[in-house]
Formats: sequence, C-alpha cells, structure tokens
Amino acid sequence: MNNQRGLLHNVDWVVILIYLALCTIGWFNIHAAVYDPANPSILDLDTNYGKQFLFIVSGCILGLVILLMDAKFFSSLSPIFYGITLVLLVVVLIVGRNVGGNQAWIPLGSFRLQPSEFAKFSTCLLLANYINSSNLKMSDFKMIGACLLILLIPMGLIMLQPDTGSALTFCSLVFALYREGLTGYILFIGGVMITLFVLTLLFNKFILIGILIGLVGLGFILIRKLRRSFIPILIGTVGCILFIFSVNFAYSNILEPHQRNRIDVILGKINDPRGQGYNLAQSKIAIGSGGMLGKGYLQGTQTRYDFVPEQSTDFIFCTVGEEWGFVGSMVVIGLYLFLLLRIVNIAERQRSVFTRVYGYGVASIIFFHFFINIGMTIGLVPVIGIPLPFLSYGGSSLWSFTILLFILLKLDSGRMGTV
Repeated sequence: MNNQRGLLHNVDWVVILIYLALCTIGWFNIHAAVYDPANPSILDLDTNYGKQFLFIVSGCILGLVILLMDAKFFSSLSPIFYGITLVLLVVVLIVGRNVGGNQAWIPLGSFRLQPSEFAKFSTCLLLANYINSSNLKMSDFKMIGACLLILLIPMGLIMLQPDTGSALTFCSLVFALYREGLTGYILFIGGVMITLFVLTLLFNKFILIGILIGLVGLGFILIRKLRRSFIPILIGTVGCILFIFSVNFAYSNILEPHQRNRIDVILGKINDPRGQGYNLAQSKIAIGSGGMLGKGYLQGTQTRYDFVPEQSTDFIFCTVGEEWGFVGSMVVIGLYLFLLLRIVNIAERQRSVFTRVYGYGVASIIFFHFFINIGMTIGLVPVIGIPLPFLSYGGSSLWSFTILLFILLKLDSGRMGTV
C-alpha cells in the first residue's frame, strides 16, 4: 500500500486538475444547454446534467482505480483489450440501436454503450505495444503495414455503422507513427490528397488537371537544369490525376447524402440556412452573439430556446461561446492547448517506447477531437459529429477519454522503471 501511495505522489497532478476543470466546465454548460425550469437543480438525476454528474463522479473513481493498478497490466493485456473492443464493434452492428442514422450504441437498460469510443484507447495500447516489441524500424514496409492494419480494422467496423467522424479519429494516430520515424512523405501525401479533394469539388476536374500539368511542365524545366530524375514527379503526377478522377466517384457513391450536403455547405456550394446549413448557421449566431464577455450563465437565448440542435453533445462549444463570450472561449481553448502540451511533454520524458508511443496517441486523439469539434461549430470543417473531450454530454465519451488519459498518467508515474 505504501508503494501505491508513492506512485500516486509521482502522478502529474497538473493534468488531473485540467481534467477536473474541463469536466466541471462541461457539466455547467450541459446544465445551461438543456436547462429545464421544472427541474432547476443541477444535481437532478432525471436530467442530462444530473446524469453527467454521475458520469463525472464514476469517471473520477475509474481514474483512481487505474492509478492504483500495475502499469504492466496495460501493456501485457493490450491485445485482449483490442480484441474485446473489436467484438463489441461487431456486436453493435447486430444488436445496436440506431440513433441519428448511426447504429453505434448497445442498449444496456437506460444506458447506451458506444464501443467506438473505447476502441480508441485499446487501439492506442496495441499500437504502442506492437511498436515497442518489434525489432523493425518504422521505415520498414512490414512495420508500416502492421501498424496500418491495427488502425484499419476498427476503422472499417466503425464505418459500417456508419460513423465517419469516429472512424476518421484513428487517422490522427499517424502523428504518433511520425514521431517514431515514419517518413514525412506520408504526411505530405495526405496533405496533397486533402487539398486535391477540396479543389476537385470546387473546380472542374479538367481545369484542375490542366493547372497540374502546367506546374509539372515548369518543374520539368527546373529539374533539367538541376539534372535530377523526372520519374518521381511523373509518377506523382499520374497518381494525382487518378486521384482527381476518383474523387467524384467517392463523393457520389461512398459518402452519405447528409455528409455530402455538409461538405457543400462548408465549401459554399449551397446556401441553405433553413435546411442543411441550419446547424452551422445557428451555431455561428450563438457563438457570435456572446461578444467579449458573454450573456451570462443560463442567459443565452440561442441556448435557452433550443435553436442549436445537439447543443449538449456535438455543439456544446456554442453554449460556451454564447454565455461566456470570447474570454470564456479562450479560457477553454487555453486549457485544451495546455493539456496537449503537457501530454506531449509527458510522452517525451519517457524512457519506455511503449509509453512514448501511447502518449503521442493520446495527444493525437484529443487534438483531433478538439480541433474538429470546435472547427465544425465555427464553420472551418464539415459537421461530422464527434464530441468535445470532457465537455460534451455522454457517459461513453467521458469514460473513454478518462481511461485514455489516466492510463497515460499511470504509465508516467512509473517512468523511472520500465514497462
């Protein structure tokens, strides 16, 4: 027991304080988002804000249990955790409840379990365990293939629900691989593909190909002067042209109609403030109306009169912007940035490869949720429906992020040893 108390003294309490601050901020903003005058108490268990209080308390207990466990437990049992979440992802496709077009929840009485949330920490653990135990370098194709397989299996099962937002979260783990030596060309290619995807949707594909060929022609003249091989550029150009032609097919046949509409709204191809663009329009109004200091707690008109759909979950940041204003929004964003920097610092001070990879995985997932969620509420990215960590309503989301974070804190507390 004395050893356990000693390990608790090595825990990064700054991260825990940020965690508690974000959970508390989320709780009060959920209360504001779904406030019911008939049940005004923030502790009323018949309301979502009352239930969120239970989720937070149980999350804190879960975090304490994790801190009292043996750190080696997580690395040795990572394949089992991964296997269990894969089974749950299959089960949800069979018995899951469809909510908002996604069959992503397993009903357990009055509670709904979302396996895709828990797949995030189990995938991080297995990825870290594989990289730590492998003798291969990240430049080896076998190593890259195995890591991609670990990511693609849960992504594929989640896409069958279909829950594109949760599936895309796993793509963020490429940054953890980059830290371990994955070539930067992979990130460059990903950036080029995203850019070409957007440009293809905005412009005629033949005009885009013409511009691309013109740039390649200029590159050819430069390369001749430098006497370098033109073959890599030629291969890249052919690949880009094939990708441009595939965009329209993927856009029309893979994406769901509501997903295409959301992208069209962001790109300005359609203007439908009463239809597909309603969520985004109301979100911008709510955040913009908050001004510098906000309208005050429980005083937001957009919030009180339910103008913004899903405001306690995916659009919780609207409540922050409307009731706490620019200053309150910056405080929340500042807490997230400080948390992310702290997590990266924790990852970098590790002697264990397992903990370092896992730490970067935690940072990547939290950053993806933070950036995409806030970005979609202010119109920077399409609405893909993912929660804001620790703020959005939901037991599965809060518990999964709690497990994700506290496993890292436990691994870090024993960093003077080995995992």
